[in-house]
Amino acid sequence: MTVKPIVLQLPLDLEKEKLPSHVAVIMDGNGRWAKRQGLPRIMGHKRGVDVLKDLLRCCRDWGIQALTAYAFSTENWGRPLEEVEFLMTLFERVLRKELREMLEENVQIRFVGDLEALPPSLQSEIERSMAETKSNRGIRFTVATNYGGRQEILHACRAIAQQVQQGLLQPEEIDKEIFERHLYTAGIGDPDLLIRTSGEMRISNFLLWQMAYAEIYITDSLWPDFNRKEFHRALAAYQQRERRFGKV
Repeated sequence: MTVKPIVLQLPLDLEKEKLPSHVAVIMDGNGRWAKRQGLPRIMGHKRGVDVLKDLLRCCRDWGIQALTAYAFSTENWGRPLEEVEFLMTLFERVLRKELREMLEENVQIRFVGDLEALPPSLQSEIERSMAETKSNRGIRFTVATNYGGRQEILHACRAIAQQVQQGLLQPEEIDKEIFERHLYTAGIGDPDLLIRTSGEMRISNFLLWQMAYAEIYITDSLWPDFNRKEFHRALAAYQQRERRFGKV
């Protein structure tokens, strides 16, 4: 079998000036992929981590400035206990193992979501990874963990309401900029392109505020099968779009 070479340089048919600055991904289909392979669901998640690592490097290689991944939603706690426990352990193990490489590759990592509900040991690894990479100026990698878009908006509303109640803010002063400063993603630019795998046509409570003008690309490929060729297709489709942001 011939192994196809990894495309390190930006494919020639893509225009560097028209690349999205920020790509977000909903990594769907790990469990279905494992089932098709006759494997336990957790093996799909392990494979999915490798795919995400390669996508992060691909974004760096091709000149995309930021990547946000939907790793674990607030609704995912409803999955089987064994699977949830495995995911928490997997996140922790991957962070511990990959931190050195992220430092060497100048990755700045940030986690967003209700992080206080996560296991204490995972919280510690998250805090360490963010602290040690905060000065990095390479690709910005955001991991949405125990994240829900509706929860994020409610969290921001409560924080702003508390400031109004304390007399620190007047209602008429509340604008888009103030609201965004209270989101989990404060300081992170909105995604230009959302990619969802497995063919599902929904955004699943992901970045509801931030996706206002993102282009959406759906692929039937399951996440563990997503590769640079699939990413190339998504970017090519994005570059054919005309982004008007509500204007004529």
